[in-house]
Amino acid sequence: MGLKEEYKASLKSMDTEEHIDLFFYRPLGFLWAKLFAKLGVTPNWVTIASIILGVAGGVLLYFGEKPLLWLNYLGIFLIIWANTYDSADGQLARLTKQYSRIGRILDGVSGDLWFFAIYFALVFRELHFGDKLLGDFFASHQWIIWTLGILAGLSHAKQSASADYYRQFHLFFLKGKDGSELDSTDALREEYDKVPWGGNLFKKITMFVYLGYTAQQEAITPNMQRLRQALKERFGDDVAPQQFRDDFRKASLPMMKYTNMLSFNTRTIAMFISVIFQVPWLYFVFEIVVLNIMLVYMTVCHERFCKRFTNDLKNGKY
Repeated sequence: MGLKEEYKASLKSMDTEEHIDLFFYRPLGFLWAKLFAKLGVTPNWVTIASIILGVAGGVLLYFGEKPLLWLNYLGIFLIIWANTYDSADGQLARLTKQYSRIGRILDGVSGDLWFFAIYFALVFRELHFGDKLLGDFFASHQWIIWTLGILAGLSHAKQSASADYYRQFHLFFLKGKDGSELDSTDALREEYDKVPWGGNLFKKITMFVYLGYTAQQEAITPNMQRLRQALKERFGDDVAPQQFRDDFRKASLPMMKYTNMLSFNTRTIAMFISVIFQVPWLYFVFEIVVLNIMLVYMTVCHERFCKRFTNDLKNGKY
């Protein structure tokens, strides 16, 4: 297999890739993946390295005084570097066939940990250094910046979980079970119950967290769950027929740009701009208002066509 074909094999799918990723992060991630494969580094260790880099980068965004503003640029660099590793761990797993449930959980947690550090750094930055637009306003009204930071963090958790779930559902019909990481709480709970606590403390805890994460994803997608149940009743555990898969892909494909925008690049560009111009609170507002509007739109559209496909299945169209 040539390098070009190997690179393509390292991608999830062209349906779900974003332009910035294809231009920048995926090529760099592929080079890292090739290096790590030669060195014998596993995808999970790459993910752990990305967590360290991302959290360190987030902490450096705290500094808001002129002599130390260069640390903000170093923080931005570390976050970008962390995301090349976040790309590399998945590409490495696909190239070397080193898939694991722990790897999926770690990969999902990594971005949350970066942004946990980022949100706290930006809140404390506003409290201690102020900003260009509002000066020391938040130092005098601390509850406002804390409220914005908490709402932004909760919004981010909901947005990223939803985006990941919609993407995996799309991949399930595009590439089948082997090309998707789509899970269900019933299957996870059965697997969780089979694992004994003795000698498996870390595995039990991570599985419990992931079970709750998946349950949250299912709770906000009721029509999708009805569609999954209708497919299971009609076709068992097999993937739906090709015509259904093609029709679903056609309906789902326009939503993929929103899943990408709600994942990393759009939010980090907004965050980097707010930090560079020294108005971090504007990033919180962007997260709470703009990205939540995008989430609602994506959810409504996706639930609407899932309902339509469920009715089509029940009416014998497929």
